[in-house]
Amino acid sequence: MKGKVLQLLNNADDYISGEEISNKLGVSRTAIWKVMNQLRDKGYEIESVTRKGYRLLSSPDILNEAEIKYDLKSKLIGKKVITFDSIDSTNKYGKKIALEGEEEGTVIISEEQKAGKGRRGRNWVSPPREGIWMSIILRPNTAPENASMITLVAGLAVCKAIREITSLEAMIKWPNDIVINGKKICGLLTEMNSEIDFINFVIVGIGINVNISKFPSELKEIATSLLLEGNGPYNRKIIVKRTIELFEDYYNTYLKTEDLTNIIDEYNDYCININRKVQVISKKENILGTVKNVTKKGELIVTNSNGDDMIVTSGEVSVRGLYGYV
Repeated sequence: MKGKVLQLLNNADDYISGEEISNKLGVSRTAIWKVMNQLRDKGYEIESVTRKGYRLLSSPDILNEAEIKYDLKSKLIGKKVITFDSIDSTNKYGKKIALEGEEEGTVIISEEQKAGKGRRGRNWVSPPREGIWMSIILRPNTAPENASMITLVAGLAVCKAIREITSLEAMIKWPNDIVINGKKICGLLTEMNSEIDFINFVIVGIGINVNISKFPSELKEIATSLLLEGNGPYNRKIIVKRTIELFEDYYNTYLKTEDLTNIIDEYNDYCININRKVQVISKKENILGTVKNVTKKGELIVTNSNGDDMIVTSGEVSVRGLYGYV
């Protein structure tokens, strides 16, 4: 019921009476009074005036279903939102409920991850109430070999959302990182469950360092946060909602052609690797070269020292700048 009360408070232009709320929700005014106190305990500033009712003055920066779904412009992504105060991994939970039949577009968000993971099994630091740790369940009607491009679609959405909301010059580090001033601000992890010619589901994991003020010594040279780069805290739910909206738009565009044809120019504009010298690290060999561009299939074109163009797919490779992270 707290979510429904919050929605009524958010939608009210001014005060809304306890009687009106109780009538709309079919509960007693005493029950409404108890919910208001519960919301205040959570950090919501709610003014109450005799014969006028209640008015929401401010909301805390918490990620719950009501806050995320309020005024959300998307239709599919975020239609259902599942939130946790703490969880081992949103991707792990997403895979579990996807196997049980959870619908496409469901978003899982946790205030904290105790066993967050990044690409290739790396740990992902996910402190409570300082970042955005979320996963999205997808069931795309496309061939399994096209699924890796969804990581790039998500990366473009996150990059654009950060730029719009913070005015910071976020860039994409192909294939699964977002960076600001050469340091990692966001990581993406896409996992797929499929048959030979059919995708059962895809889980897109997104981790954004928002209001983290300090990183472990082993990360501080390569990781940063919006707070550190923008010199102030940011409202996480605004970033979540804009990311969801942009991702839905780009995802629908991707599904029309089953590749990046209609968004690749924008992607390349934001890709920090373009025209930079890199080393492509795989299990078999390291390749040195200069990045030319990203193709509509999500491949990286690298020109080697002999002047030959090489196609690099995002499978089991890592791309690093020749002289640093980017």
